[in-house]
Amino acid sequence: MIEKTILLKDVNPIDFYGVNNKNFDLLTSFFPKIKVVARGAEVYVTGPADEIRLFEEKLEKVMKICRIRGALTEYDMEQVCLQRVISAETGKVEMLDNKDYIIVYSNDGRAIKARTKNQKRLVKEYYNNDLLFALGPAGTGKTYTAIALAVRALKNREVKRLILTRPAVEAGERLGFLPGDLKEKLDPYLQPLYDALGDMIPAKRLHSLMEEGTIQIAPLAYMRGRTLDRAFVILDEAQNTSLGQLKMFLTRMGCDAKFIVTGDATQIDLPDKRSSGLVRGIEIVKNIRGISIIEFNRDDIVRHPLVTKIVDAFEEYEQKDEKRDEKDKNKEQSE
Repeated sequence: MIEKTILLKDVNPIDFYGVNNKNFDLLTSFFPKIKVVARGAEVYVTGPADEIRLFEEKLEKVMKICRIRGALTEYDMEQVCLQRVISAETGKVEMLDNKDYIIVYSNDGRAIKARTKNQKRLVKEYYNNDLLFALGPAGTGKTYTAIALAVRALKNREVKRLILTRPAVEAGERLGFLPGDLKEKLDPYLQPLYDALGDMIPAKRLHSLMEEGTIQIAPLAYMRGRTLDRAFVILDEAQNTSLGQLKMFLTRMGCDAKFIVTGDATQIDLPDKRSSGLVRGIEIVKNIRGISIIEFNRDDIVRHPLVTKIVDAFEEYEQKDEKRDEKDKNKEQSE
């Protein structure tokens, strides 16, 4: 642990820090391992030497922007800290290294980052497209990564509200009558979304954001008739939607909105699996500019190591089952 004093050179501290220190607080939020105190033109830093060195590099880049423009925005801080750059070849946003894939920090200070190839691709595509489909087996981090992006967008005021939705379809069970009010009846279906949010937003703050409607968690049926402007909207378990429901959801998109649809075509819980609209819906919209489709696979599984083996075993069984069905069908036709 070391201590260091850094001077703000040739910048106005008021312009640099922002209203109520908003810009500076965002900058320091990317460095949870160090303690930073600002007093006028002096910034006092305490922490590991390598973290302080990196913080100083970022600070210098931000000061350079402030000198040129005379002011700073939250987006400037974000650009510098995540080192996002525009590729001269593709014109798209590209990441420079693994540090850039830190999305947000958990309540205990743990960095929540894109860890696998397709999680990183989801983060990259998010900056270049307004509608994303994240498809793949259980345990690949599709929903968790999407929610992390949503929380980050909300914290950075890129959007006004965060809406998480999923179809209220039972996973192979008949739960029957559920006691309580509407929220209590629906909570069992939406619990995975609560769990992810609870990792990233303190309980009291999360409760407050939900009470004021900044964060909304609702079944898909409640999306009908709404226009969602400046909102980050995630549809989870989309394999359990019909084609009509998927169309209804996608057409809710308003101005400056971001939509992410997640699903796993191998885990359809509908009574008639053929009625799932996810695969057909993707086929319909896949060539539209501004839409990106990311297909996760077994290499992206980040849960217990057994999950990968379980997914493989089920896939092998289903393939054999399909071959048996095909063989029986051919036999019946020949007879």
